[in-house]
Amino acid sequence: MRLRSGVFASSCLLVQALGVTLFLRGFFPVPVRSLPRREARADSPAEPAPPGPGMVSNWTKIPAPLFNKVVIVLIDALRDDFVFGSKGKQFMPYTTQVVEKGTSYSFIAEAKPPTVTMPRIKALMTGSIPGFIDVVVNLNSPALLDDNLIWQAKAAGKRIIFYGDDTWVKLFPKHFMEYDGTTSFFVSDFTEVDDNVTRHLDRVLKREDWDILILHYLGLDHIGHISGPNSPLVGPKLREMDNILKKIHISLLSKEEASLPNLLVVCGDHGMSETGSHGGSSEGEVHTPLLFISSAFEKRSGPLTQPERVQQTDLASTLAVGLGLPISRNSVGNLILPVVGGKTMREQLRFVHLNGFQLSRLLQENTPAYEKDPGYEHFKIAEKSHGNWIKLYLEGNNSEILLNLGKKVLKQYLEALKTLSSSLSKQVAQYDMYSMMVGTVIIMEVLLLLLLSVPKALSKRAEFEVPLSPPLFSLLFYLMCLMLCAVHVIVCTSAESLCYFCSMSWLTAVGVMMLISALMCGILSAIAKIFENSRLPLKNPGVSSSSWSEIDVLILAGTIGHVLSLGASSFIEEEHQTWYFLINTLCLVLCQELCRNNFLLKECDPQHSTNVKQNFDSLGETSDCKNIDIPAASSSKLDKATSSSEFMKGSHKWISLATPWVILICCRLLRSLNQTGVQWAHRPDFGHWLTSSEHKPELSFLAAVSLLMIFFLVQRRCSLVSKIAMALGLLGVYSYRAAVGNVIFPWQHGGKDISKLQHEEHRIVGSI
Repeated sequence: MRLRSGVFASSCLLVQALGVTLFLRGFFPVPVRSLPRREARADSPAEPAPPGPGMVSNWTKIPAPLFNKVVIVLIDALRDDFVFGSKGKQFMPYTTQVVEKGTSYSFIAEAKPPTVTMPRIKALMTGSIPGFIDVVVNLNSPALLDDNLIWQAKAAGKRIIFYGDDTWVKLFPKHFMEYDGTTSFFVSDFTEVDDNVTRHLDRVLKREDWDILILHYLGLDHIGHISGPNSPLVGPKLREMDNILKKIHISLLSKEEASLPNLLVVCGDHGMSETGSHGGSSEGEVHTPLLFISSAFEKRSGPLTQPERVQQTDLASTLAVGLGLPISRNSVGNLILPVVGGKTMREQLRFVHLNGFQLSRLLQENTPAYEKDPGYEHFKIAEKSHGNWIKLYLEGNNSEILLNLGKKVLKQYLEALKTLSSSLSKQVAQYDMYSMMVGTVIIMEVLLLLLLSVPKALSKRAEFEVPLSPPLFSLLFYLMCLMLCAVHVIVCTSAESLCYFCSMSWLTAVGVMMLISALMCGILSAIAKIFENSRLPLKNPGVSSSSWSEIDVLILAGTIGHVLSLGASSFIEEEHQTWYFLINTLCLVLCQELCRNNFLLKECDPQHSTNVKQNFDSLGETSDCKNIDIPAASSSKLDKATSSSEFMKGSHKWISLATPWVILICCRLLRSLNQTGVQWAHRPDFGHWLTSSEHKPELSFLAAVSLLMIFFLVQRRCSLVSKIAMALGLLGVYSYRAAVGNVIFPWQHGGKDISKLQHEEHRIVGSI
């Protein structure tokens, strides 16, 4: 079938869009969802009914709140070792003292990827696990419509105040009684972004007209992005946060009522890697501290043990119980039992029963075969044991048997909660592999068809032959259609979870199968035609039998390999390693090609030798026939010119041979001078040496020389106006770098005084 190149390219783009859509639909799974928000305030479940006639429990309401005022201090990019490690002991002495000897519970909260701010706020307030699609909307956070802790608190009449990252204001519009949002995208701002939060603190802590106070500090995250977790600015910032926590804690203790204590929660939305970034799944990025500080807890005694690990989604369930609110319907988190461990056994069992009931209902609404789930079975067993415990309790049994049975039921509930939460979390991360595979097959087929058609598509002809019409009427096409339809039936009837591609109509599915079969047959026809054309030149021995050189094969294989490597996050993070390999291999192949063309081909090509001999013979015959008498002086000049040209050709030949090796040496030097990627960027190298404050003169000299070289290499073919504009532009580049402190001007003494002044300024601000 003959198509114009534009029509062919447009058709490929449409089919490619179909494949990408199917892949993305499978890669971004639909999260587990419960009832709409308007039904989220339904009556809470009663206690399990005790067995036996005439016995009914009268505890059907949500338990009363456990805390009066709650202050949530979220420190962006707070790693667990910043509190529990050596940095915490050095720069956060008050917090460390409260953790080790105070009335507090400390945990390490594990955040699920993607570890960026907006999905982590959603996880903290809803208890759900946001997917990677939330990263796309991280820059423009829409209002959160899922059932969440903030909405439940506002519906219950709680008065909420917020200061900090304006992402909260976008997620929860009209939810705060008072707020002041600060933007998080000026990453070079380490102080003002936190001062805008702290300036409200003294005034708010003196007031009594609020129930929940949320503070989101961003300075530590900005320091990490600019200079990493080992920056000298991290210590002063942690000391600043420690003073703020001390002020809040002392204020809460001084204003506690006799009835209910107050609660201070310290947490991080995510951590930071060794390079200061976040978003991935490294240990430094996913582990954050979680502290509960309240006079309601028993004072810690004995040596400090390693904090227990919990999930970040557990905070929403725990705070809901602590504030006397319903647990968010979409939450997959568990109740952190030590926070409510001071209550009676009946209250503790009531709390875990509410959590288990919410998780089991969420499982029912998202899993067809929920009755076979181990977590649901464990919950029903615990609920039955809970009913037996209530029967003994209502009968007035206060013996040790009741206490031991209560501990057993509590343990059963905790195991059921853990299993239910695990099942729901796996469902959130369960990708639709069938839809992803179908989309990938379509994308790869179109890509291969484009690669096979590129030589014709780039030629001067406006149209070319697409090998598609004959395969549509071949037996192979129909056999592939039948085979793919059979695979579709088998997958859709045996899959445990419903696939998006299986939910389509059969007519649409058959159409996609026919499209895949047609593309495959077209690819096979194109490959067969290429092999057929490659055999035709064999009839002429004077022409090479192969139209593909090693360089062509390497470029094609390298392109395909690089595209395939982008399917794994580890290859994306270390993409430079792929380029190192491809560049080195290309240089070696170029060296082989140059050696063949300059040495082996000229010496071994018989046709080339025959042509050279014929040229010399014809030259001699011409001289004999015309009796040309060449003077001796002219002959010597000709010999000199010939030898000079041969020398030039020989020098060019050796320069071309040396070029790939020079490139290899330069690439190897560049690799050692500047470490990059996720795994090794924190290791010291020449780049770190240059960017340190002590070596700003050297960096400034290299930057100036580089800009001058750019000017001299480019300005030769430019007009006078272009030369002046280029010089001013390059001067502006250097001036901007000098203004931000990266380089210095020649009349400045050096970068040491500037860096010391900046460090002293940050130290003074951090101690205020």
